[in-house]
Amino acid sequence: MSAPDRQAHWDNVYRTKREDEVSWFQASPTMSLDLIHAAGVGRNASIVDMGGGASRLVDALLDERFTDVTVLDLSEESMAKAKARLGARANSVTWIVADATTWQPTRTYDLWHDRAAFHFLTTPEDRAAYAERVLRAVRPSGQVIIGTFAPDGPERCSGLPVVRHDAESIGKVLGPSLELIETRRHDHQTPMGGNQKFQFSRFRRVRSAS
Repeated sequence: MSAPDRQAHWDNVYRTKREDEVSWFQASPTMSLDLIHAAGVGRNASIVDMGGGASRLVDALLDERFTDVTVLDLSEESMAKAKARLGARANSVTWIVADATTWQPTRTYDLWHDRAAFHFLTTPEDRAAYAERVLRAVRPSGQVIIGTFAPDGPERCSGLPVVRHDAESIGKVLGPSLELIETRRHDHQTPMGGNQKFQFSRFRRVRSAS
């Protein structure tokens, strides 16, 4: 699926469904927060949430007084919901409408977070483009947290195919400039009562790309 097609798909999802009518909804992003805390970054750390859309992670980060938060998503509809929910607090967040495979970062970040965006990249070309953005956007010693469906997780989501991952397969995409720090399993309970098997892996940028 091309970037414009992806954008149209997700805009339609967020235009036609309530926040809690999608399978990936979390009232509290506990695993993501646990891993961000484990990364040991300070409240002034620069954090980019890839595919953050309407996620409540931004709310939690603001609640914890993080001061440099960016949310990137290809769906403007999804971010409109987040902005409406946050009210005036949305003004303290940087919002970027872009596709993770074509985005041109203009700065670097201490921490890159992605829950459930990477697994929608089903071609090697898109995954390579994503990895290139990681290397452009994450500073040396910065960290990368990527959550995807685990190898025993769903094969489709929101009507689209996904590629399931473990830490090893993600590491191969990211390349030798990122070293694995930890990986965790997570059972996500959907609003509809289902159970989805996730994995979350945390990496550190150890050197410049060769």
